[in-house]
Amino acid sequence: MIGPGPHPRAWRVTLAGLCATLVGIGLARFAYTPLLPVLITEGWFPASQAAYLGAANLAGYLGGALCARPLARRGGAPRVLRGMMALVTVAFFACALPLSFAWFFLWRFAAGVAGGALMVLAAPTVLPHVPPARRGLAGGAIFTGVGLGIMGSGTVVPLLLQAGLVETWCGLGVLSLLLTALAWGAWPATEPPPGAPRRAPAAGPLLALYVAYALNATGLVPHMVFLVDFVARGLGQGIHAGARYWVLFGLGAVVGPMLAGALADRIGFGPALRLALVIQALAVALPTVTADPLWLAVSSLVVGAAVPGVVPLVLGRVHELVPGDAEGQRAAWSVTTMAFALGQAAGAYGLAFLFASGGRYTTLFAVGAAALTLGLVIDLAARLAGRKPI
Repeated sequence: MIGPGPHPRAWRVTLAGLCATLVGIGLARFAYTPLLPVLITEGWFPASQAAYLGAANLAGYLGGALCARPLARRGGAPRVLRGMMALVTVAFFACALPLSFAWFFLWRFAAGVAGGALMVLAAPTVLPHVPPARRGLAGGAIFTGVGLGIMGSGTVVPLLLQAGLVETWCGLGVLSLLLTALAWGAWPATEPPPGAPRRAPAAGPLLALYVAYALNATGLVPHMVFLVDFVARGLGQGIHAGARYWVLFGLGAVVGPMLAGALADRIGFGPALRLALVIQALAVALPTVTADPLWLAVSSLVVGAAVPGVVPLVLGRVHELVPGDAEGQRAAWSVTTMAFALGQAAGAYGLAFLFASGGRYTTLFAVGAAALTLGLVIDLAARLAGRKPI
């Protein structure tokens, strides 16, 4: 992954970052998707409540993104990262107790808070301790943790479900505990000082990036929350068929960050992000026009690649728009993460309300595609305004 060279701990801190995204996003968020139809069919929660529990994690993600940097300033990023990975582990074990909707909501929300904080802090904490020539590879490796968690949830969760729902939540808790222990001693003990700003960031394109990224998040919600349920119950194919599409989603997520980074190296972060928005909109719209297994597989694979793949594109774009200012880049990255979280939470609650009100699955995917298209239009408008040449 990241060779030792002059920085012998580079590979260790990169592995810690990968574990953080795997636990906080790959498992804490995405393991719920293949569990959703089972929670309903086993009678733990009715369909409307189960959908809102999925949205609770995304709302918590927004809270985590908001509080991450203040917590890191008070207690240090490594300590916060360890604490948030531990919180996810506790949340998994707590969800093994089906006490009430409020209990589940609390712990799904807490897992979301941890995921948001891990997303804000992991990469900025790790990358300064990686040789500059290898930071692109390290960034891709860190966000690959999301895809590994998604793919793992599509393979491990169906196996655990054979033993029961309680055992599934406990199994996820054990896996999270092992990954937390693996990363515990690998976080860097010191943080680099902030750099001095060189020039003011491009405010117009940066604002457009925030809005486009929020809409991007909304557009991904139908696949992130409803894909397995759409196949399992909407198409009547069952949980195992739904899990197969989720595995494809995870396979895409594993390769997405590396492919996105390679594309950006060739054509630049701005053009690569716009192309990604186009491809995402088309892929999210596919289930509205066809239920053919081949096209559903393409949709799952492409959107899966986009979920973590768009992250290094946006991070690179932030560095372009806030050049030479390490602290400004960290602040802008925090805002972009909050924008993504806000778009997710709004999309999740809006789509959960639409679904609970009798909305069709195809309507959910249509709303997602429309959000992605609007994000592309806003980004293009900022470029055509001439505020930031690409």
